[in-house]
Amino acid sequence: MASVDRPRRPKIGRIPITELAPTTPNGFPGKGFDGEVITFGATVFREGHGIIGADLVLVRPLGQKPETTQAVAQQTPAPAALQPVERTLRVPLTLVAAGTDRYEATVQVEGTGVWEWHVEAYSDDWATWVHGARLKIAAGVDTEATLLDGAALLDRQGSAVATRAAARLRDTDLDAAERLAAVDDPRVVAEIAETPIDSLRTSSALQLLDVERTRAGVGAWYEFFPRSEGAKRNPDGSWKSGDFRTAARRLPAVARMGFEIVYLPPIHPIGRTARKGPNNTLTAGPDDPGSPWAIGGPEGGHDAIHPDLGTEDDFRAFVETAKNTGMEVALDFALQCSPDHPWVTEHPEWFTVRADGSIATAENPPKRYQDIYPIQFDTDPEGLVAEVLRVLRHWITFGVKVFRVDNPHTKPLWFWERVIREVRDEHPDVVFLAEAFTRPAMMRALAETGFQQSYSYFTWRNTKEEIETYFDELSHETSAYLRPNLFVNTPDILTEFLQYGGRAGYKVRAALAATGAPTWGMYAGYELFEDVARPGSEENIDNEKYEYKPRDFALAEAEGASLAPYVTMLNRLRSAHPALRQLRNTTVHSAEDDAIVVYSKHLPGRFTRSGRDDTVIVVANVDPHSARETTVHLDLTALGLEPGTEFDVRDVVTGARWTWGSSNYVRLDAFQEPVHLLVVEGPHR
Repeated sequence: MASVDRPRRPKIGRIPITELAPTTPNGFPGKGFDGEVITFGATVFREGHGIIGADLVLVRPLGQKPETTQAVAQQTPAPAALQPVERTLRVPLTLVAAGTDRYEATVQVEGTGVWEWHVEAYSDDWATWVHGARLKIAAGVDTEATLLDGAALLDRQGSAVATRAAARLRDTDLDAAERLAAVDDPRVVAEIAETPIDSLRTSSALQLLDVERTRAGVGAWYEFFPRSEGAKRNPDGSWKSGDFRTAARRLPAVARMGFEIVYLPPIHPIGRTARKGPNNTLTAGPDDPGSPWAIGGPEGGHDAIHPDLGTEDDFRAFVETAKNTGMEVALDFALQCSPDHPWVTEHPEWFTVRADGSIATAENPPKRYQDIYPIQFDTDPEGLVAEVLRVLRHWITFGVKVFRVDNPHTKPLWFWERVIREVRDEHPDVVFLAEAFTRPAMMRALAETGFQQSYSYFTWRNTKEEIETYFDELSHETSAYLRPNLFVNTPDILTEFLQYGGRAGYKVRAALAATGAPTWGMYAGYELFEDVARPGSEENIDNEKYEYKPRDFALAEAEGASLAPYVTMLNRLRSAHPALRQLRNTTVHSAEDDAIVVYSKHLPGRFTRSGRDDTVIVVANVDPHSARETTVHLDLTALGLEPGTEFDVRDVVTGARWTWGSSNYVRLDAFQEPVHLLVVEGPHR
């Protein structure tokens, strides 16, 4: 067989640079948020024994002013190379450990937009020569040639300082040790640190980092149904729905708990055909409100407001009230229709018609949603994209910049990639949360292709091993592109842990969610310990998806039957400690008990406004029915402490203080307080 000539272009540069991080599996830009601390790294090596070096080169987005955009590197003291020169920042990478060939630098990115970055490696000719010269001259081997080689390197530098040092290396009136002492002249050391003597500069492939506003990566979410807030039962047994005006009265209390996003289920008209009744029954009464996710009726579709909730002006007032309390409004975007939606008659090509002429309803066997028609995307993709963009733009005009997307995994990836890109081209501050409890490949792909946040498997990770493994995965393995939003419950999810865990279980899950990632969420009723499930399901009985559910939050709190004070404490802790507002800094430690989870979040002082290290240690008893005693073992270096250091901690739950070290006794009684939330106050004195 004749050989085929192919162009031979090496993929490896003169100095190999491999395993760049952070990168995504399929070449999409990595994700960051304004103020995020990110570790960049690469594996860098070369043939032979020469010493090499590497730099991280960051390029700010166009239009950013250097004085408002910073990158602070994990170097002490910060080298001069960190000072911004126009748009480019050059940060030295340091070897992680001898023999690993892994180089890293930790940087805090400030300023939104698409950053460019690459790694530049080089042969450190001066360091290589100095290392060899010290060995050779001490051994009396190849002395003269070695000193002359050093002088030749200094000649390349060309400065007055280098010229004088080169002359000393060539001065044969001095002995070899005196000549070599020229390299230790502080002026020589400083100059070469500023302007290295190197060669074989090699650049990696260009990488992209999409840095978004802080709320894309940090926030506390609270979900409630506006129709339940202020709903009242009439004397005849029928209901009067709550509306945006009555729901707005709930907003100050939500804000006082420390939440930053108030998330509303769909606010659109609800179909009558096949409307679901209480507890997902197939027969609805005349006064049953139906599921908000069965979108569309004679009053309109995805761009309309349910008449019971009010008018567009009422919704604008609701958004403004939320803003005045320091919160944003997130809307549910569920791309599906009730049989009564205008699209069904206007665009029948957007639906799947079965052999008997009926339109296919939504299914997730064995579940079936008789009140919902799913969309099919292959007949008129351009028409669907145009209509979805129109709807999203419509709600953006109301000041909505956050959308929780229902079941995105049942729609094609290309669709979301395009829609999110086009929305963000016009409105870079819009955030999309993917509600995708699905297979890992799809969940991760949705995050890669554009979703800023993702629901996660957190709700079903309950044992010590599950939690520790999953938190480590979220903080390190997928953190370049998947930002988890750790909801503790949803209208669809009431896990067995919550059904049977009691007050302790609710505390444990809230504490883990609020500290395990910079974004977490809670659906109303959690603070009231609503834990009764519909038989055979993981959903609350008398589910709010199908009926009104007014609650007296204030009375429960006054009677001591509310978790609201605990939730408020958690959100205050998050606000006070920047370490908890980072994703990539979780370290899992160890405990000798199989129900005690231990992890920490540490942020060095060079990345905090106070200039002081910030460290929070979480110790949780994940068995809500027992008291546990054990010893926990901490990696002190992960806490920014020297091995053997003793340090003071304060438990924000109880106010207790202790002096801790690398190994510490703990006792956590689920019937008192199942979680220690420990703030490191500094070395013990």
